[in-house]
Amino acid sequence: MKRVIAVVVIAVLLAGAWLFRGPIALKLSDRVVAAGMKTDAVAGLPDGLHAFVCGSGSPLPDRTRAGPCLTVIAGQRVFLVDAGEGAAEVLSAGGIPAGRIDRLFLTHFHSDHLDGLSAVALQRWVGRASTTPLLLVGPPGVERIAAGFTEAYAIDNTYRTGHHGPAVAPPSGAGFAAQAFAMPDGQASVVVLDEGGLKVTAFRVDHGPVEPAVGYRFDYRGRSLVVSGDTSASPGLVANARGADLLVHDALSPVLVRRLKAAALAAGQKNRGKILEDIINYHASPEDVAREARQAGVKSVLLTHLVPPLPLPGLDVPFVGDARKLYDGPLWLARDRDLISLPAGSEKIERKRLGR
Repeated sequence: MKRVIAVVVIAVLLAGAWLFRGPIALKLSDRVVAAGMKTDAVAGLPDGLHAFVCGSGSPLPDRTRAGPCLTVIAGQRVFLVDAGEGAAEVLSAGGIPAGRIDRLFLTHFHSDHLDGLSAVALQRWVGRASTTPLLLVGPPGVERIAAGFTEAYAIDNTYRTGHHGPAVAPPSGAGFAAQAFAMPDGQASVVVLDEGGLKVTAFRVDHGPVEPAVGYRFDYRGRSLVVSGDTSASPGLVANARGADLLVHDALSPVLVRRLKAAALAAGQKNRGKILEDIINYHASPEDVAREARQAGVKSVLLTHLVPPLPLPGLDVPFVGDARKLYDGPLWLARDRDLISLPAGSEKIERKRLGR
C-alpha cells in the first residue's frame, strides 16, 4: 500500500511539474538572460595580454567550431584577428562585448577568414552606438574588402537606422573603413600599431599561391603572442616569434586529410579529392609547428584553424602526431571560447574557458 501511495505522489508531482514547466522555464530564462546582459569578461581580466578563441575551425563543416577568429586583449583594449563565420556568436557566448572591438586585423583574404565580418561589424555598431565604422587593418587589398562589405550591407544599414533611430544606429558608424600597410622594400615585417604600450608587428608568411599573407606579433607590458594566420612552415614566422609567450598557429594533419581524400575518391568525388590534396601544401602540420616553436623558443603553443574537424574523441591523438615529442612546452588544441592569459609582470600562462 505504501508503495502505491508513493507512486501516486510521484505521479502527481511529475504532472504538476509538467503543467508548470512553462512558467518554470521562463523564470530560469530570466535569470540566465539577466546575467548575460551584465557580462563583460574583459572588465574582469588582469592587465596583460589575453588570447580568446572566437573561432578554431576551417571551411570543412564542424558544428563545434566557428571559422578562424582570435580576440587579442591588451589591457582593456580589444582587437580581432580575422573573423570567420560564427565569430560574433562565439564572442557573445564568451561574454566579450562586440562594442569593445577597437579594430580588426586581417591576415589574408581567403573567404573563411572574413565571412563573419558583417555580423561582427553590426554587433559592434549597435552595441555601442558607434559613430565610426569598423577599421580593417591588413595588407594591400584590404581596401577592396572594406568597400565590398560596406556596399553589400549598405541597404540593410539604412533599415537598422530607420528602425532603431540614429541614437542607437548612427549612420556614420555603419560598415567598414580600411587601413592598408605594405612591407618596405627589403623588409619582411612592419610595425602597424604602436601606442599605449602596445606594439603590433605584421610579418610575411608563406601561404602561396595566396599573396599577400601575413601574421601578427603583439607585444604589451613584457608579454608577447604571435598569430600565424595561415601558413606552411615559414622561416619568417620563426624569426618574428622568437621568445614569444604564446604562438597561435594554424594546423593541418596530412594523415587525416589524406584519409578524407581517399574516402572522397572512393565515392567518385574527384574534385573534392583534388581540393583535399591541394590544401596540404599551404598549411603547417602539428609537427611543423612544433619544430618552429622549438626553433623560436616560444613558451607555449595553441593549435587552431584545425583541419580536418575532429568529431570523435580520440582523434586528437593522430591529429597531434609527434608534435609533443618535438616540442616540450605546453601544446594545446584550441577550442572555441578558450582563453589564454599572459598577465603583465609575471611569467604565468593560464588557460581556461569563458562563457557558456
